[in-house]
Amino acid sequence: MRVSTVAAIALLLGGAFEVDAQSRPPATTRPTRRPAPAPVTVAVPEVQPNQTADFVVGGVRVILRRNTANDVIAANLYLLGGTRAVPTTLAGLEPFYLSVSEQGTAKYPKAKLRLAMARLGTGIGIDADVDWTMFGLRATSATLDSTWAVFADRLLHPTLDNAEIELLRQQMLSAMSQRADDPESYLEWLADSIAFAGHPYGTLPTGTPETIARITRDELDRYRRTQLVTSRMLLVVVGNVTRAQLERLIRPTLAQQPAGTYAWSLPDTVGARGPALVVVPRNLPTNYLQGWFAGPPAGSPDYEALRLATAVLSGQLFSEVRSRRNLTYAVNAPFKERAIAAAGLYVTTVAPDSVLRIMKQEIDLLSSELITAAGLSQLVNQFITGYYSDHETNADQAESLARATLYRGDWRVADRFIEELRRVTPEDIRRVSERYLKGLKLAYIGNPRRLTRSRVADFD
Repeated sequence: MRVSTVAAIALLLGGAFEVDAQSRPPATTRPTRRPAPAPVTVAVPEVQPNQTADFVVGGVRVILRRNTANDVIAANLYLLGGTRAVPTTLAGLEPFYLSVSEQGTAKYPKAKLRLAMARLGTGIGIDADVDWTMFGLRATSATLDSTWAVFADRLLHPTLDNAEIELLRQQMLSAMSQRADDPESYLEWLADSIAFAGHPYGTLPTGTPETIARITRDELDRYRRTQLVTSRMLLVVVGNVTRAQLERLIRPTLAQQPAGTYAWSLPDTVGARGPALVVVPRNLPTNYLQGWFAGPPAGSPDYEALRLATAVLSGQLFSEVRSRRNLTYAVNAPFKERAIAAAGLYVTTVAPDSVLRIMKQEIDLLSSELITAAGLSQLVNQFITGYYSDHETNADQAESLARATLYRGDWRVADRFIEELRRVTPEDIRRVSERYLKGLKLAYIGNPRRLTRSRVADFD
């Protein structure tokens, strides 16, 4: 039965008031012992279907969007900090820990764990990023409890067997040694390294061969004891699940962890620097180029404007470089959606000098002239279509809610994405292009003789 706040206070304080002097028993008479007031149960408001709620369970912040349209449940636990959470000399420690947990836990030895997951038909995944490491599960209403039991034990009570640690280490080192063999993967790593040198974003979340080699069982155990604190946790759940059910799962598991003293904050912005170039000579059929421009922090009015500006630039580059001149089969201007945004250039081509010249011309055009309002409106409509397409799954919605919460401080911002896009004007596109599309940090893999280094200096 729900008890009002006033009634609850009266019950709890009833024995503290003195009785009237006339009704006070004689001093020699033992007062009658009053029965202790019944415990007051405070009803927790349930989250209604198709609604979103933000609440805390034992120090763990939870955002629940109760989606009853399907039976799939996406639960993403964000361990905040990303590359800032561990020393750069131990980069990759967090995903290493979560990966080795798949080899057995206190309640689920390796064989039992794999059998349980196969029987359930559910999944547990890891996604290491520069701002956080996501440890998530995908289940149904019928399998959530059982999947959560494995999920929580993996996070909190992995066996950390030395033999399994060494096996995983060798697998990771082998995969990393092959990274340089794939120009696309190697290019992405090089571009991030040069663009964000000296910044936390310049550290690879999954680590390098040198950092992975340094990770010992003692380091993993120290991480378990010191870093799995509730102040570093954000749990975002989208699916057909109630708040009561989530609380029942969280309280004996995540909520039992120490609170810690972690406080989430956005990383520092990337300082303004001039153009830079790193060249990796390779004898390849084509040449690979990718570069980044430092963008604004999340929450800046320039953030969505730069997102649209890169979309406009992508269209111009496709038209000029691929369609008109046939200099590539792949060209675009990507946008990195992070706490600190970045706009980029990417192309694979046999004529890098010619393509860089065209790219600079198109950026100059975007920075000096206004696109038409009709053209911008058409682009926004395309974005809206893509937005709805990208948010069809519960997992996509969970990611969007997390980004809004951490980057903007309010999950409701995720629902205002379309509104913010529509507020961008042609003048905003011109302004952010002029402000941010300079100081290109470029990575190049290919024939050095095909690239004139001074071309990169033009992007200043």
